[in-house]
Amino acid sequence: MKRHLTAACAGVAVLALCYGANAHPLDGLTKDEIGQVVSIMKADERIADEARFPLIELKEPEKADVLAWKEGDTGPRVATVHVISGDKAYKAGVDLATGAIGTIGDIGGQSMVLLEEFIGAMDLALSDADFVAALKKRDLGPTDVFCLPLTAGSFNAEAEAGQRLMKVPCYVNPTGSNFYAKPIEGLYAVVDLAGKTVVEVIDTGVLPVPQDAWGYMEEEIEARTGALRPESNPALLAQEGDANFSIDGSVIEWDMWRFRWRVDKRPGVVLSNIDANDGSDWRSVLYQAHLSEVFVPYMDPDQGWYWRTYMDSGEYGFGIFLSPLRAGVDCPAYARFLPATVHDDLGNPVEIPNALCVFERNIGDPVWRHYEIFAQSEEQSVPAEGRPANELVVRSASQVGNYDYLIDYVFEQNGRIRVMVGATGLDAVKGAASTSMADATAEQETRYGTLIMPNLVAPNHDHFFNFRLDFDIDGQDNVFMRTGLVKGEVADDLPRRSLWVTKSEMPMTELAARYRVNPATPAMYHVMNMNRKVGVGHAPGYMIMPQNSVAYSPLDTENDPPAKRNAYIDYTFWNTPYRAAERYAGGEYAFQSDGSDTLAEWVKQDRNIGNTDIVTWYTMGFHHVPQMEDWPVMSTMWKGITLKPYNFFPHNPALTVRLPKE
Repeated sequence: MKRHLTAACAGVAVLALCYGANAHPLDGLTKDEIGQVVSIMKADERIADEARFPLIELKEPEKADVLAWKEGDTGPRVATVHVISGDKAYKAGVDLATGAIGTIGDIGGQSMVLLEEFIGAMDLALSDADFVAALKKRDLGPTDVFCLPLTAGSFNAEAEAGQRLMKVPCYVNPTGSNFYAKPIEGLYAVVDLAGKTVVEVIDTGVLPVPQDAWGYMEEEIEARTGALRPESNPALLAQEGDANFSIDGSVIEWDMWRFRWRVDKRPGVVLSNIDANDGSDWRSVLYQAHLSEVFVPYMDPDQGWYWRTYMDSGEYGFGIFLSPLRAGVDCPAYARFLPATVHDDLGNPVEIPNALCVFERNIGDPVWRHYEIFAQSEEQSVPAEGRPANELVVRSASQVGNYDYLIDYVFEQNGRIRVMVGATGLDAVKGAASTSMADATAEQETRYGTLIMPNLVAPNHDHFFNFRLDFDIDGQDNVFMRTGLVKGEVADDLPRRSLWVTKSEMPMTELAARYRVNPATPAMYHVMNMNRKVGVGHAPGYMIMPQNSVAYSPLDTENDPPAKRNAYIDYTFWNTPYRAAERYAGGEYAFQSDGSDTLAEWVKQDRNIGNTDIVTWYTMGFHHVPQMEDWPVMSTMWKGITLKPYNFFPHNPALTVRLPKE
């Protein structure tokens, strides 16, 4: 039998020292633990030394076990592992407390993309004789281009069976900072990663390659425009003295809030055990919150574009693609920067520096204020009473292909939490013959997008983000409620002829708890604990306020394969009973999935969600019709929701905020 365990961790008796006996059950895996997982897996005869590891992450224990855990307790501590060894792929559970592989079996789907698969797909395309010949038709060779392998989606074609497909478009090598400015349109390779072969080369004809490099570095912009804006005095965020928050391992505490953080390869930042202090006690608001899935479908039916229907989180991973944050640009210079521990294809632990930033900021607004006109007199002017609004931001940024996505969790002193997504980066562009909308080719070439620069069309597309919000409002037995604003009855003898009243409904099963937000039928949506009373006798709850985040689409989630895989876009709100294994709205395996293991399928069980432990899933997003202002780099587009206390506190929790020192 193969043995790879290090001497220091070879005995079960000392394994607790290796995996961290006092780790909280929801803490992310450490570097040592990742290394230990790989050693344990490679000690199994089925796993070759050259095996690849698409996924190593914490397997969360059941909630009851987590809530029963106390400081000093050991375990449970289990890692979920996807491993590719030879032509076999396995899913395993590794118990770090015992050093044993608790479970192992064939993987239930296609694993996430490996970094080496990106490189391998590009190399396969550029070494294929037909592809090289197609490049030669364009007066290009393999050394003149770089290629961007992309997940090919799933279209239920028999030809896809047994294959692991990516499609490979290419670009002329950049002469500046912009890698996407010169697409080689009409040429794509279809690569089977499993068979390590080029399945097909698609060449729909030669189009002009854009000539402009369109760099976005300061010196490139100055060279293009002739001058930058005049220098100005910067308006900076600053903080005197030490931060008002503390970070103790995975626990962050600030003002009225405390919570745990970790990073997983697929969703990125995961926040758990989010508690609020009401002045006398810590109370549970959310057991966990994290990104569940991202769906970015393009609307161009061209042969080189129809399949671009990416599941950015499930196929690529928001955690593995976290990019280091830059002080003074991404976050204030005074922010606290934290690293993230992930792993490479071989299972080696990798630290991403500055993957998160945590900072306080004063937004320049009052959290509350009141000016009392009746308190004024000729002898005395009484200023407005109020308090400044301060907040804590936990920020990360993931670069997935041409886009950068910022994810913010913002905690406010009034008990609110904002969940925000900022989309920036570069538009995906295709080559075109048109250099102006006056050209004869422009009408046809812009049917599904916008001509944003000469020879560049940016196709229309969507950005959908689904978040998993596991509320535990003062405990696990919660309900979901919709409170609509409806026309009220008015007595005939009252001069007033119209008013509105509230009408609440409490869905008891999953199918009844799907909601589309419609401004024409205003409503509030909230999670409540009907078993507890606060203040003057109200059941505590939290509202979910959609803000500017609602996005629906005419995509056919029953018959169109990409939309079926992401059918959570049909509703803004979904609710399910808590299940530890149901973490991702797009299913456990996103790569070439068929839509059979998704949120939209789970709810068909129509399980009970009344007065039980429920999970709310929220879909936010926006439709992107590109414009010239998006190029060469897109201004950040923010979308988000606010989680607002609804009779959770006995009074405004921001009352106790102090006035700032003079």
